[in-house]
Amino acid sequence: MILETVKSEITAHLSYLFGMGKEAVAVDPQRDCRVYAEIAKREGVDIHYIFETHRNEDYVIGSKELSGITGAEIYHGTWPEFEYGLTTYDGQEFELERFTVEALHTPGHTPGCNSYVIYDKTSGDIPVIVFTGDALFVNEVGRADLGGDVKKPVWSANLYDSIHEKLLPLGDNVIVCPAHGAGSVCGSNIAEREVTTLGTERLMSPVLQMNREEFIEYKVKEHQEYPPYFRMMEKLNKEGSPPVGFGPNPKPLSPFEFEEDLEKEAIIVDTRSPTSFASGHIRGAYNAFTPLLGSIGWVLPYDKPILLVLDEETNLEKVSKGLVRIGYDYQVGYLSGTMVEWYREGYQLARLETMTVYELNKDLESGEEWHVLDVRGVDEYETGHIEGSQNLYVGRVDKEHEKVPADVPVAVICSSGVRSSFASSMLLRNGFENIHLTLGGLHAWKKAGFPTVE
Repeated sequence: MILETVKSEITAHLSYLFGMGKEAVAVDPQRDCRVYAEIAKREGVDIHYIFETHRNEDYVIGSKELSGITGAEIYHGTWPEFEYGLTTYDGQEFELERFTVEALHTPGHTPGCNSYVIYDKTSGDIPVIVFTGDALFVNEVGRADLGGDVKKPVWSANLYDSIHEKLLPLGDNVIVCPAHGAGSVCGSNIAEREVTTLGTERLMSPVLQMNREEFIEYKVKEHQEYPPYFRMMEKLNKEGSPPVGFGPNPKPLSPFEFEEDLEKEAIIVDTRSPTSFASGHIRGAYNAFTPLLGSIGWVLPYDKPILLVLDEETNLEKVSKGLVRIGYDYQVGYLSGTMVEWYREGYQLARLETMTVYELNKDLESGEEWHVLDVRGVDEYETGHIEGSQNLYVGRVDKEHEKVPADVPVAVICSSGVRSSFASSMLLRNGFENIHLTLGGLHAWKKAGFPTVE
């Protein structure tokens, strides 16, 4: 038996290749999909079916291109009206030599969500694995807000019923394979543990301990952000995304060539660490540190050329493919070498001021005028924040920068310093000058023993 997980760190996306004997199926393949064909070749199996759990909102799915490579048929749920592939009916079975796949309609996250159950014919034809998509995660369930506030109660109720009436009755022994791991925007509290069963979730997941009324109330009150790039994901995943092949292939650019492209309205995405960005960067760049590169979807348009700045050139593939997985194909080039090449050729650098939590606390206690901007999510902010700080979620800073005072020094803070660097780069792009990145964020603030309020 083969059960191989393919991870996409940028969106915390998990996809799968399952096979027995000479036959296999792929579930929710990522856009750069040749990896599944490579796994199949290595294991000596043919991919017969490609199953989509739902129309994904946070990444581009690669089903259409993978079908072209392998000849496998694509199946998905009943909503929306997809422009490719085939639609399943609830309980539909797909017979292969050594295993059966059953499509279960499990609406809630969206009306068209499917889960796919693997039955092992060689061991009594019992359910052994379920691919749950965004219905059930490890220690969490999917968000139910994508239909807007009016539909939240109904979608939440549907999600509860799908979990308790369709999934949990499959049996405690069944292995759960969700579409996302920790860090996904599709679930607030997904555990880092990636191995689980339905029995483990039934016993340990806090959300599954709630009764139906408690569950619906919890999901209705839950606060989730909706990044604007989701709209592009929904469009591409309904139509079927253009093939990516072996690309994209952004070109290495000298500082001179890089500046020429800047004059063509290209946008710089600087993927270096916050401290590297602060010490010197090209004016106008967004700082989207590689581990949180997916957050660039809050601000980056799809019709502008993209220029990359990397920590080191060995990160190019990871960064470039990460952007492709959220639909950013227009990558024209990257700064060859490192930032050293830029300033060695006499080009100007911009800087972002930094401060420690000790410096910030001392200034606040002495009464110095500081505006503290906390760019964490609302739920995070309410668990504890610096008294008097303003909460403006990082994804909203670019368009709502006028809410931040420009005539006083601003200390930008998040949980660790990564999101605050991204937010700081937005403010710098919008003409702010007295911006300070708070190193270590609220984690360091609390470790130092400084007070917070709820």
